[in-house]
Amino acid sequence: MKTLDDLLKQPGAWLNVGGNTGVLVSSRVRLARNIEGEAFPGWAGEEESVRLWNELRPVIESLPGLSSPLVLEIADLSCVDRDVLIERHLMSRDLAGKGRGSGLILKRDESMAVMLNEEDHLRMQVMSPGLKVMQCWQEINALDTEIESRIAYAFSPRLGYLTACPTNVGTGMRASVMLHLPGLVLMNEINGIIKGVSKIGLVVRGLWGEGTDASGNMFQISNQVTLGEKEAAIIERLEKIVLEIAEHEKNARARLIQQRETSLRDHIGRAFGIMSQAYLLNSKETLDLLSALRLGIDLGLVTDWPKAVIDELFVLIQPGHLQKWEGKAIGAEKRDLARARLVRERLAERRRKTG
Repeated sequence: MKTLDDLLKQPGAWLNVGGNTGVLVSSRVRLARNIEGEAFPGWAGEEESVRLWNELRPVIESLPGLSSPLVLEIADLSCVDRDVLIERHLMSRDLAGKGRGSGLILKRDESMAVMLNEEDHLRMQVMSPGLKVMQCWQEINALDTEIESRIAYAFSPRLGYLTACPTNVGTGMRASVMLHLPGLVLMNEINGIIKGVSKIGLVVRGLWGEGTDASGNMFQISNQVTLGEKEAAIIERLEKIVLEIAEHEKNARARLIQQRETSLRDHIGRAFGIMSQAYLLNSKETLDLLSALRLGIDLGLVTDWPKAVIDELFVLIQPGHLQKWEGKAIGAEKRDLARARLVRERLAERRRKTG
């Protein structure tokens, strides 16, 4: 059986390491569901939560789509382990703060996950690299149908699926796409894009979701409306908008080369130098430097390192992953030291292999 430590040996489902994802980094579809006749997790006591976990776990664990999954109870996880799962986009911070009666059931390749007793009884998700929102929907819809054949959901013929948060009532679906948009940021055009997207019922969030900034110039764009609209229509509109944004990003990159080539090369070159030589690096700075190098690779301006090592570092330099790598919990300053050492070692190693 795969363990949590084994997850660190693979890049994770949200980022196709070394793949040709470019601007359109990854897709994710989530569904929120609750069990008929049961108090929502926020109102349930620990005893009720534990009972429901014990009832739901074998049902979810036996689903063919999950294929011998990894089952994790939150109460059994260390703070570092919880951070690792958040950093891999496998569970929410809300779930990480739960205790007995809450847990996570993962497909081995991390492409599918089910959170139990988070804000809702079930929060399931499917992730895939690139723009594959409809494919993610088809996979999660099949999983949802399997569960619904065994468990009665809280459902209203008028409103649809009932959820703890009113903004999820209806389909209970949140579809999102992660985009890498350094061109629009460098051309000071990103705020206009965000305002335009917000006006048409979509939400823009940072790399780690709600309440986070767009570190590494990674932006998540998702639907806001879940009530009164079919899933396919929501996904079609989302995909149309993100394709338009991707075109804006490509145009911004072309104009950067045409109008600001020297400053662009300087921006990428400085990132190259700092990443190679720094002895202290914090998380945000490192993500922004990685973003610059990723842009340089996409534009053919960086050839010393393969894209795979840059993409992999987006995850490995996070606090939880660093502490797992170190084998112990360490403070912020020591993490900055360990992060810089990890980056230097990974870049030097890959440079030797490709040199």
